[in-house]
Amino acid sequence: MSTSIKIYHNPACGTSRNTLALIKNTGIEPEIIEYLKNPPSKEQLVQLIHDAGLSVREALRQNVEPYINLQLEQSHWSDDALLYFMLQYPILINRPFVVTEKGTRLCRPSEVVLEILPLPQLGAFYKEDGEQIIDEHGQRVSG
Repeated sequence: MSTSIKIYHNPACGTSRNTLALIKNTGIEPEIIEYLKNPPSKEQLVQLIHDAGLSVREALRQNVEPYINLQLEQSHWSDDALLYFMLQYPILINRPFVVTEKGTRLCRPSEVVLEILPLPQLGAFYKEDGEQIIDEHGQRVSG
């Protein structure tokens, strides 16, 4: 079975690292796109947001300096303007987006990725903070 997974990844982000580790816990090596170094095109970004079922504003990171400096919390900004800022300042793109044949998700929290992984987990998985997500049998631990 051929599987193709893309993750729009920021290695400095714990949620992104946990999501990547959950993908790798299936035995799949995904295509890793460090979107801060290689931002998506406008068309790719629009497609990611659409396929994830989000609005442009829902895909916008709010706890970063450009958001505050540009006063993006104000409602008068159009989707096109917000996309422009996201492409100019990729740190404004929320992450990690993951694309599989089963769908596209903004994986916040990281375990959202489990909804779209094509293969089961191979064993236990603990987030960086120690929280167990997957048991030793590859099953989701109920919270």
